[in-house]
Amino acid sequence: VQLQASGGGLVQAGGSLRLSCAASGRTFLYAIGWFRQAPGKERDIVAAISGNGAIAYYADSVKGRFTISRDNAKNTMYLQMNSLKPEDTAVYYCALRFSRWYTLEHDQYDIWGQGTQVTVSS
Repeated sequence: VQLQASGGGLVQAGGSLRLSCAASGRTFLYAIGWFRQAPGKERDIVAAISGNGAIAYYADSVKGRFTISRDNAKNTMYLQMNSLKPEDTAVYYCALRFSRWYTLEHDQYDIWGQGTQVTVSS
């Protein structure tokens, strides 16, 4: 399985973006996480979703603004980002874990996409 993230770009504060993560193989029942890494900072989890899509996690900093979802029939995962803030600026990565359950630790994920840059201007 390979992951391809897309959808990043430059947006003004308050704007929206939708990130997509397309998988080359089946992702059914595997947990997915979206992480981000700003320059000089660690890679932190933004959101995660269980393999069946029933359970999702959001970091406090994005709760109420971001929505993670998945379309297992299309092997594609999404991160809808609304009310974007300058502090959301980072490279965003999607990652897959060979388990139906997500974790918050980036080193527990098995496959990573290449990252997509999100820049929010003030």
